[in-house]
Amino acid sequence: MHTLNLTQSSPVTFSKSTNHRYSINASSLLNPNLISRTHNQTALFNKPSTQIGALTTKVSNFGQIHGYPFGRSSRSTSQIHYSGFRRDHFDRIHENQSGFCSKSGSFITKAAASESESSPEGDASAVSKPKSKTLQLALVFGLWYFQNVVFNIYNKKALNVFPFPWFLASFQLFVGSIWMLILWSLKLQPCPKISKPFIIALLGPALFHTIGHISACVSFSKVAVSFTHVIKSSEPVFSVVFSSFLGDTYPLKVWLSILPIVLGCSLAAVTEVSFNFQGLWGALISNVGFVLRNIYSKRSLQNFKEVDGLNLYGWISIISLFYLFPVAVVIEGSQWIQGYHKAIEAVGKSSTFYIWVLLSGVFYHLYNQSSYQALDEISPLTFSVGNTMKRVVVIISTVLVFGNPVRPLNALGSAIAIFGTFLYSQVTAKKAKKPEVEKQN
Repeated sequence: MHTLNLTQSSPVTFSKSTNHRYSINASSLLNPNLISRTHNQTALFNKPSTQIGALTTKVSNFGQIHGYPFGRSSRSTSQIHYSGFRRDHFDRIHENQSGFCSKSGSFITKAAASESESSPEGDASAVSKPKSKTLQLALVFGLWYFQNVVFNIYNKKALNVFPFPWFLASFQLFVGSIWMLILWSLKLQPCPKISKPFIIALLGPALFHTIGHISACVSFSKVAVSFTHVIKSSEPVFSVVFSSFLGDTYPLKVWLSILPIVLGCSLAAVTEVSFNFQGLWGALISNVGFVLRNIYSKRSLQNFKEVDGLNLYGWISIISLFYLFPVAVVIEGSQWIQGYHKAIEAVGKSSTFYIWVLLSGVFYHLYNQSSYQALDEISPLTFSVGNTMKRVVVIISTVLVFGNPVRPLNALGSAIAIFGTFLYSQVTAKKAKKPEVEKQN
């Protein structure tokens, strides 16, 4: 309750924005009728929220009758109610006004906010956004997994009848390069600005990408796809070791998480039916290539953050093609024609062989493109978990398609290695999340 300590001889003057003045004697303010009417107006603000509409109307009328004695509070209060909850209006009122009008503004704002939150339309929009986001991520993950499975199946089918991994790896990079040139020419993907420093910075990552890609293809041509993927799940081991040599430090939990990977891969290699040293070394060298690509990219491309992941991968594919194809011609070029005729005889139809090779090239680029899109949409932790599960899906799918015999110990070793990869992704994601939180704080 507000008390007015006024004497009858003291004049009180109220002003409006129109610069008109109204002189009122203090004796008139002490009029019992006026005081009781003021009490009635003040009591309006203690009414329940169901009478919000009537309340704002009366507040507006009160301001018109008394010449807005508290500035623009009644007008601003009405604006808040009718325009919904607007935080900027509420802050201005709460900072600039005083007395019971500021409290009433706060009361009306809270009521309006509670009404908007409890409205069916607000609930529906709040629920639809997470649902659409979840559906989008499920679609990206589904495409990523499907494209990777298709690539591994048709890549292995082509290598079984045409055992020339250097040619096939070059063709896959060629298809990816043509794909990106089409996207850039049709403006379906914005083309990054090319500069000499950018090309120079890409030379190292593209070289290591070439090494990783051709080594994986050599491994696929020598052993079962499932075995190659089990060995490739040991990539975190090489990442920790090489990063440590370059000055990075890792806690004990990270080192402990790679032990199951080493144990599982060793057990799987010993018990692998289709074991081949070339296949084993190809998978291991592939890990080294991709780890060095990631490390080198982080160091040399940090000044080109305006280039998104898809464009970066596109240019890496183009440069890798120039690295790989001349070497492929030297190593395998003299055998391609003879190998082609043998492949056609083995398949029976040339169109079937063409489809296998084409699908391996198209889906090689598509699954890498989907992985970059998934990485843009989700956190690194979720991506690492998804990548681990992707290997499980690929291993199971290729075992079912090609009917590779799997011994119990081999399956156990594969499971241990993949579980170790999962543990590693959990530990390193938490380690990387700490600096971000500290930086934000």
